[in-house]
Amino acid sequence: MKRRTLPAAAALAATAALLLTACGSGDDKAGDNAKIAGADQDTKTPTASASASGAPEADKPDGVDVSLPKDVNLVFDWEKPKDKNEAAAMEDAANYVRAIYHGVYKRTSKVAAVTAYSTGDGLSYAQTQINDRVDGGWTATGTRRHYQATTRSASNGNSVEVDFCVDSSKFYGKEVKNGKVLKTEPSLADYDYFKIIMVKLPTSEGLWQASKVFVEAKAAKCR
Repeated sequence: MKRRTLPAAAALAATAALLLTACGSGDDKAGDNAKIAGADQDTKTPTASASASGAPEADKPDGVDVSLPKDVNLVFDWEKPKDKNEAAAMEDAANYVRAIYHGVYKRTSKVAAVTAYSTGDGLSYAQTQINDRVDGGWTATGTRRHYQATTRSASNGNSVEVDFCVDSSKFYGKEVKNGKVLKTEPSLADYDYFKIIMVKLPTSEGLWQASKVFVEAKAAKCR
């Protein structure tokens, strides 16, 4: 049984109550081009979060596809919070990440999953990540691990901050034209710290959208 249905106005979202500004950098590697889309920023941390390398059908809005190619493995190595809202926000933060790489896989930022799981700055960030890869002629391959996740709720209950580390040391760019994998030497550039503000869509049953994305690149605390 599916958890919720996707409303017609999927891009409508509540205003985030937590303080957060600016979209951060990209997180993949394409040859020597380590980061794309935006400036690197520093962040601070706020306690524990949802697992699964695939998005369970029960946790997706009706009709929204977040499928990935067989050579892309997004691992969410975290625990589900006890708080119901935080657990839902965390799972949809994972779905937001899946949506981005689904768009990369489909070679377009105009996929339903991106609109379903993001709004505002979060939508712009997702579209930029996808379009940069499409324009560059490359996609992704390998394993991207997400871990050390924490959550923090706003007092109004309509906004949840989801923070986590990302290890991309086994995640690479791949040229679409010839299938060449653009491997890089392991380095601090493989580690990023993400802070995502998830806002509850008031017209749906439990759907949360990424409204802001803040990224600390070369995050030593994630290594």
